Amino acid sequence: MTTFQITVDCSDPDRLARFWSAALDYDLQGPPDGHDSWRAFWLSVGVPEDEVEDGYDAITDPTGNGPRIWFQRVPEAKSQKNRMHVDLLVGGGRGVPLEERRARVEAAVDRLVALGAARRHTMDSPDQDHYAVAMADPEGNEFDGV
Repeated sequence: MTTFQITVDCSDPDRLARFWSAALDYDLQGPPDGHDSWRAFWLSVGVPEDEVEDGYDAITDPTGNGPRIWFQRVPEAKSQKNRMHVDLLVGGGRGVPLEERRARVEAAVDRLVALGAARRHTMDSPDQDHYAVAMADPEGNEFDGV
């Protein structure tokens, strides 16, 4: 089996790590043993001081089931639509009545907006028994609440 992490290019790793940690119920990943901060760790392994920041840049699933997500600082801003996005499966699936799924999705959307996300548009197709909300994280990366 190949192990993997998900890497998100961004301008503010700490901000996105904190947002996605709360959105996914993940933990902020602390620095390796023997280091009081990530800054101390990065300096200890030779990263130039002008490239080192304080704050978090990775999150992990506390259950150990989900992938690690690393937020990598890049100089350029997001410029176009994502080719891949995250679906937060908050509605409960098609085995849950549509109105209940709608309420669950809307509750999650309200929580995520309070954390800094933006609501983009609603995908409401009752003839297809579907309800989802397209959203963007604090840096504009698209994701859906389904």
